[in-house]
Amino acid sequence: MSNIKQKNSTEIYHFACNIAVAIDVIGGKWKGIIVYHLLDGAKRFNELRRTMGNITQRMLTLQLRELERDGIIHREIYREIPPKVEYSLTPLGDSLRPVMSLMRDWGEDNKQEVINNRIANTQTVITDE
Repeated sequence: MSNIKQKNSTEIYHFACNIAVAIDVIGGKWKGIIVYHLLDGAKRFNELRRTMGNITQRMLTLQLRELERDGIIHREIYREIPPKVEYSLTPLGDSLRPVMSLMRDWGEDNKQEVINNRIANTQTVITDE
């Protein structure tokens, strides 16, 4: 039995706004990182997995399938022994290059402030009662 939930037809093409389209395509923990790493060129599955750190094989597979479904990446299967599969950006995926660059720059410029805010806002306040 499959745990995959099928989207109905209105969920496939109905978005609240244009930002929702972009967030749906590259949102989440891993999709943007996958796209970012493919900006340098085609990569094999294990190469992507090593580059990304603690992503599971199952999660990487799911995220790659969703990006392929949306036309962001291309999966090339080479008929050789052992089989070789490479993932690369499509022209639509490559159109995300400026967005990914801006996100990388924003992260670099604001990383420390985000870390400081997280530390400040997660500290437990102990009061005398």
